[in-house]
Amino acid sequence: MWKKIKKLIYIIILANILFIVWGKFFNPPITFTQIGGLVEFGKLKRDYISYGEMGDNVKKAVIAAEDQRFFDHNGFDYQAIEKAMQHNQKGKKIRGGSTISQQTAKNVFLWQGRSWIRKGLEAVYTFIIELVWGKDVILERYLNSIEMGRGVFGVEAASKYYFNKSARDLTKSEAAWIATILPNPQKYDPKNPSPYLNKKHNRIMRQMNNITLK
Repeated sequence: MWKKIKKLIYIIILANILFIVWGKFFNPPITFTQIGGLVEFGKLKRDYISYGEMGDNVKKAVIAAEDQRFFDHNGFDYQAIEKAMQHNQKGKKIRGGSTISQQTAKNVFLWQGRSWIRKGLEAVYTFIIELVWGKDVILERYLNSIEMGRGVFGVEAASKYYFNKSARDLTKSEAAWIATILPNPQKYDPKNPSPYLNKKHNRIMRQMNNITLK
C-alpha cells in the first residue's frame, strides 16, 4: 500500500514539474477560477495574447495597483506583508499582501480560498515560477488569466468588454480604470464608478508614472 502511495506522490510531483515547465511557454488551457466563472455566470470571455501585444499602459496600471515592487522582489514582498498585518491588526478592512507572482501561482495552478493548505502550495509554486519562468512570463500569465469582470478573464477580454478595443490601444486612463477594479472585479464596474473608485483611479494614474518596465 505504501509503495502505491509513494508512486502516486512521485507521479503528482512529476506532473506538476512538467506543467510548470510547459507553462513557461504556453498559457493555461483553463483555470479553476475560470471554470468557476463559467459555472456561475454562464460565460467565459477570454483572449490570450502575448506580452508584446498587451501594450505598456495596462502593464504599468496593474503593477501600480497590485504590486509596485514586482520587479524588485523574489516573489514575496515582505514589506507589503508586514504593512498588511499591521493594518489588519487595527481591525480595519482586511488588506492582503500578495504579490503578482503569488496571485499568478494561485490563478494558474490553484483555487480561490484562504485555507492554509492553499497558501502553502501557493508559496511553493511562487518560489518555483520565479526561478523557472522569470518576471515577463509571470506578468504575461497573470494578465491573461486574472478575473476582470463577471466571466471576463485577462486584460484583452477586459479591454474589449469595457472599452471595445485591444489592450495595446488602451489610453493611460482606460488602463488605470481596468486596474482600478482589482482585486474585486465582480463588485466594481469602471463604467459606473463610485467615489472610492474615482479616488483609486486617480491614485493609480499618479503611481503609473513611477513604474519602469524591465
